[in-house]
Amino acid sequence: MSKAGENWVIGLDFGTDSVRALLVDAATGEERKSAVRIYPRWNDSRYCDSLRSQFRQHPLDYIEAMEAVIREVLSGIPDEVVNRIRGLSVDTTGSTPVAVDRQGTPLALHPEFAENPNAMFVLWKDHTAIAEAEEINQLAHRWETDYTMYSGGSYSAEWFWAKMLHIFRTDPQVAQYTYSWMEHCDWIPHLLCGHGDVQVLKRSRCAAGHKAMWHETFGGLPSAAFLTTLDPRLKDIRNHLYRQTYTSDTAVGTISSEWAQRTGLPSNVIIGVGAIDAHMGAVGAAIRPYSLVKVVGTSTCDMLVAPVSKHGDPLVSGICGQVDGSIVPGMLGFEAGQSAFGDLYQWFARLVAFPVTTLLSDTVSQQEQHTLINRILTALNREAAALPVTDTDEVALDWINGRRTPDVNPALNGWLTGITLGTDAPRLFKALVEATAFGSKAIVDRFEAESIPVQEIIATGGIAKKSTYVMQVLADVLGRPIKTVKTEQSCALGAAMYATVAAGIHPTIAAAQEAMSSGFEQEYQPNPDRAQVYAALYRRYQRLGSFQEKLTSYS
Repeated sequence: MSKAGENWVIGLDFGTDSVRALLVDAATGEERKSAVRIYPRWNDSRYCDSLRSQFRQHPLDYIEAMEAVIREVLSGIPDEVVNRIRGLSVDTTGSTPVAVDRQGTPLALHPEFAENPNAMFVLWKDHTAIAEAEEINQLAHRWETDYTMYSGGSYSAEWFWAKMLHIFRTDPQVAQYTYSWMEHCDWIPHLLCGHGDVQVLKRSRCAAGHKAMWHETFGGLPSAAFLTTLDPRLKDIRNHLYRQTYTSDTAVGTISSEWAQRTGLPSNVIIGVGAIDAHMGAVGAAIRPYSLVKVVGTSTCDMLVAPVSKHGDPLVSGICGQVDGSIVPGMLGFEAGQSAFGDLYQWFARLVAFPVTTLLSDTVSQQEQHTLINRILTALNREAAALPVTDTDEVALDWINGRRTPDVNPALNGWLTGITLGTDAPRLFKALVEATAFGSKAIVDRFEAESIPVQEIIATGGIAKKSTYVMQVLADVLGRPIKTVKTEQSCALGAAMYATVAAGIHPTIAAAQEAMSSGFEQEYQPNPDRAQVYAALYRRYQRLGSFQEKLTSYS
């Protein structure tokens, strides 16, 4: 058994806006030091068009930020600690894929594609592929094998094949020069290990199962015939992808000499198989069977694990997939979530801040604008928390960036109803917070309707830490206690836990969790006095959602 200070690991957490590095004692879970770096091009809103739901990230943002953040987290750390760093694992947003050449180099790193957004990583929340996702669904539902069956029965515009198909159809030059595609969580280990051939990489079971319709019963990915029917160009891409996938307790390889030199890490550091951020965040939050872990940030991902022996055959409809080993090896991993959570609050705060950020843009710096928006959010939380809750209150839909689950539908959007001359900003904010809580309740209801019990709820992520108001509303609407995780960085901690297993320090992820978990810091209890009122508001939310769906043609 590892002793305190004997072995250290690093968890790298690539979020939507930045990357975080966390240095952790493998024996105790002590978080020795962390550092964060913003993606500079993304921070300047380059390569994005929110009106078209286009969100792209340049690979140089990841490369530069990763190198800097690892060097920063190692700065000032004694050599005897640095030399005992044994492993490093990564989590990233997903599905965030990119077109690559034979060596696994993103096309945007070639001069001729350096400023082409289609040659960059297509961020998880990019919804430019709505039409392609619908085409995939229609074909899958009439094919002899429905390849969406383990993806909740519907394929999303946020996922791997839809994004690839959209890029190929809108940019023939990118299609021509593409050899393969890689998820962000696969590309970072490939880069760090210095592998020269994209086909030798151990691909993530987590990303493949939840985002690319990979499953053992299919013999891997969807068949060549299915993909060729969608677009003949997909056949060659399939041949350049993978058959086998790996859980994150597996080592990809050893860090390359180049990246050891660039970061200051020892030359024998083991790099583990990557995974999607929320899945590793659930591990860092000490997930156990039938715990629902809500990773609450710009969006939410709701993670649940259950024994394969009990739930391996029934298919849960309308979620983001059920994959053996995607969260914890040997357990069935279920994923659900909401496309906008914190993003909805940020949108409203920017709306409220418009007069200052626009009329005073020449005198107010970007940093001051960010500070102002945060102050507005603090004030909105405070004022909304003081409002009474009645069954005649304003009601909103949280689908401002489409609906992820239950039943994916990216064509839906956010609504606000019941507005009067007495409606002010805090009342609107209250309705938006309640809408996100209602969206969470719909997910819990779906799991339990499909005979997957939810025995406890754990929350982690920025909002779980920052907003007692949001968490209390969530507990009140769900009618259940919610425990919040003590660590501020459960995704990076989960990656660090996986690094210990990949490096052979702990035998299993359960052992790593037992040794390294941060525990819980707070438990929100539901207010029984509000149960009846929130039940009535939830029924209005459901009726409003049903009405909007009748107005859309997406199914």
